[in-house]
Amino acid sequence: MSPDSVCTRFHVAMELIGARWSGAVIHMIFKGAHRYGDIKAAIPGINDTMLARRLRELESAGLVERRVLATSPVRAEYHLTRMGEELRPALDELVTWSHKWITLPGDHPGQAAG
Repeated sequence: MSPDSVCTRFHVAMELIGARWSGAVIHMIFKGAHRYGDIKAAIPGINDTMLARRLRELESAGLVERRVLATSPVRAEYHLTRMGEELRPALDELVTWSHKWITLPGDHPGQAAG
């Protein structure tokens, strides 16, 4: 592979994690939101269709597993697999980077910490 070309594995990983809402869903599961409603409530702007799609995609990719609980009524929870858990250091670094460099509407110029 040429040093100027993009690694195919890296590209696939970025497309998976970088898909709209994927990072937020994973981040909320890291933070302890395991039920569908909790994940949805924690992510402003996500709708049911998109959340369901992202959870299915992340499950299909092996990052998330859906656990059906034998309760009445039956409940499902979403948990990170070992593969998903191993993203934690990378996402923690991305959070740190975003607080340093990303400005939000209403921030003062040069103010990225939030």
